[in-house]
Amino acid sequence: MVFTSHVFLFYFLPLVLAIYYLLPFRARTALIAAFSYVFYGWANPIWAVIMFFGSSVDYFCGIGLLKLSRLPDEPGGLPPVIGREVPRTRAMKALLVVSIVTNLGLLAVFKYTGFVEENVNGLARALGFGRDLLPIFHIVLPVGISFYTFKAMSYAIDVYRGDARPMRRFTDYLCFEAFFPDLVAGPIIRYAALEEQMRVRAHTLDKFARGVAFFAFGMAKKIWIANPMGHIADTAFGAGALHARDAWFGLVGYAFQIYFDFSGYSDMACGLALMLGFVLVQNFDSPYQADSITDFWRRWHISLSTWLRDYLYIPLGGNRLGRRRTYVNLMTVMLLGGLWHGASWNFVLWGAIHGAMLSFERAQGKNSVYRRLPRPLRVAITFFVVCLSWVFFRAKTMAEASGMLKSLFGLAAVSPASDVPAGAIYTRFHVAMFLLAAVVVWQAPNTWTFTSRITVPRAVAALALVALSILMMWTQSANPFLYFQF
Repeated sequence: MVFTSHVFLFYFLPLVLAIYYLLPFRARTALIAAFSYVFYGWANPIWAVIMFFGSSVDYFCGIGLLKLSRLPDEPGGLPPVIGREVPRTRAMKALLVVSIVTNLGLLAVFKYTGFVEENVNGLARALGFGRDLLPIFHIVLPVGISFYTFKAMSYAIDVYRGDARPMRRFTDYLCFEAFFPDLVAGPIIRYAALEEQMRVRAHTLDKFARGVAFFAFGMAKKIWIANPMGHIADTAFGAGALHARDAWFGLVGYAFQIYFDFSGYSDMACGLALMLGFVLVQNFDSPYQADSITDFWRRWHISLSTWLRDYLYIPLGGNRLGRRRTYVNLMTVMLLGGLWHGASWNFVLWGAIHGAMLSFERAQGKNSVYRRLPRPLRVAITFFVVCLSWVFFRAKTMAEASGMLKSLFGLAAVSPASDVPAGAIYTRFHVAMFLLAAVVVWQAPNTWTFTSRITVPRAVAALALVALSILMMWTQSANPFLYFQF
């Protein structure tokens, strides 16, 4: 089930909201958990079974940590926070390892089995074995497993570190991990940020109104901008050799597509959460206005970059072990971040580009020649580098990425037939949406800022956008969010 479908908009969401506000507060987390499993299992019930298994392991590991701490309950019967004063025993460390290994194991089996098989067999053929060493298993990747795996890992880690209290009720934990607004494409909500809201949260008209506005703008981003930009990108990347102008139009179209698609989903997720009383984290902060790659990662997919920082970069040593180790840590984090997005060398190379740029910028320091350039020029350079890296993110193979790079720099052998796709992407509608995307990216405030104060005109605009987006939705074929595949 996707947010931009008639089943979700006209049946699922109204039913959830109606029952939610009729039930007493204590029963609401169980309701969200139940409907979240319906939401996730709608396309494939087996995916819900897989998630339930992982959730069960995480929950009982948390209960085990609580019992091993031997701490009394806090006033009101709340489970205690396992503070720094409690010695971490071998049994407690073992429970943490069980939770992490279970989550990473499920992710590895479903996402990386084929990648390992293909590379081992390719290496075997290169070494002259004459046959494949491993059989190829075609495993269907559960939607959103990368997102809810990282989310689930934060539970045991936060409880073990003493950053949050464990949960006693199983339905509360199911609600946390399976929370349908952010389940399949983020933001990646860490347990410590949501733990208190599971117990206490306010339901106000202002919060609900902001949630509707968030959802409206996110839906408009997806339907009105991301989908037309997807047409441009798909046509360009599938056309083979292109003239440089057409290749750049297609690549920038993809840059707009992935931003409006993903930020649109994040906006809709934040909006749905607000309607249910939850406040999620900001996931995008006008990333194409960044003036460096370092600044880009402070603005793009913020929940992932901060997760990698707090749970991987800092534990590896961060920048505390010298300059050389800092660069190694940055490259390690970004390589793994690339691999997290997809089981392909294209994603690894994409991560390597960003890791190398982060290391290079750190090496230059704050007083480099680059930092003295006018900010608009720095923004343009950063966008250029980001776009080039998107080639590897979008291309299905290295050969396709190489072909697109040749087209971008005028090195491709362009045939007369290459003018055919150009005619398909320069329609009045697509050019208009392309220009609108550019204006929104570099001139308009982001949704988080714009919805911070809901006025009557903004509320009217949000409702109008919902209506127009629904009408537009009926004219488009099914087009799920890009990050569902990650």
